[in-house]
Amino acid sequence: MMGPKGPIFSTAKLAGIMAAKRTSELIPLCHPLPLERVSVDIALHGNIAIIDCECRVTHKTGVEMEALMGASVTALTIYDMVKAGSHQVT
Repeated sequence: MMGPKGPIFSTAKLAGIMAAKRTSELIPLCHPLPLERVSVDIALHGNIAIIDCECRVTHKTGVEMEALMGASVTALTIYDMVKAGSHQVT
């Protein structure tokens, strides 16, 4: 899907992956983790985007904050790129 700012989903996926990798810089007291894999999938159902962000790490802690950060930034990027075409986006 192409918007006024470029490819929406490709850009959003990249932003989500970058955000997941930088979670410890954005969330106070969140330890940096050596992520082994980050994947972001976006499925469009009508006018609803379903975002699935999966992070993997071999470590003593979970990666839920990294996955949540990745999914959140993906959604924010989609919104930012779509609103460039119409300010009536909800």
